[in-house]
Amino acid sequence: MTTDPDSSVERPVLSGFPANLRVGGRRCLVVGAGRIAFQKINRLLDQNAVVEVVAPEASAEVRALVEAGRCTWAQREFALSDVDGAWLVITATGVPAVDHAVFEAGEERQIWVNSADDPSNCSLTLMALVRRGDIVVAFGTNGRSPALSAHLADRFRKEIGEEYETLLVILEECRLELIATGSSTEASNWRGALESGILELIREGRLDEARELLRSCL
Repeated sequence: MTTDPDSSVERPVLSGFPANLRVGGRRCLVVGAGRIAFQKINRLLDQNAVVEVVAPEASAEVRALVEAGRCTWAQREFALSDVDGAWLVITATGVPAVDHAVFEAGEERQIWVNSADDPSNCSLTLMALVRRGDIVVAFGTNGRSPALSAHLADRFRKEIGEEYETLLVILEECRLELIATGSSTEASNWRGALESGILELIREGRLDEARELLRSCL
């Protein structure tokens, strides 16, 4: 536990190892089927996870996903054995006792568990994301304020335009060229290249010039 300098309230230490979980094709369990659970289900489906939902009742939005065949739903209370074989578990029931039971079941089986708005029952905390194709920027507060994470993501999202996706393509092309010639990609001056005005050329549609400028910098 740690105590904030300006507060007498103790809170658990929740700093962790940031990672990009590849859930495509993997069984992921969501306990709960309300508004928050629906958001979590969609995030998993966006990454092609195999989503199973357990909840006695479900919102109209979750029912629509089930009817469309995008996920399955076991209409009942959570059972400890539900987590067996899951790669990731998210619980969003709003019932502390249930969320804690899900967390404990995951801990016993060494399965990652995220409990919505309940960091003390998490072995994994989720971050607010900004996505531009394969560009992913994550904002987190170690579970202390999801609202601040979302706010920072919203502000940053406005700064990242489609030109960054094109920039990524050009950077990858050049990196593969270096690898093909046996040159070191680590020793190249990527930072200098990115600060050379290449992004402005891309915004103006001058892609060939952008490629040449990148090569000259490296």
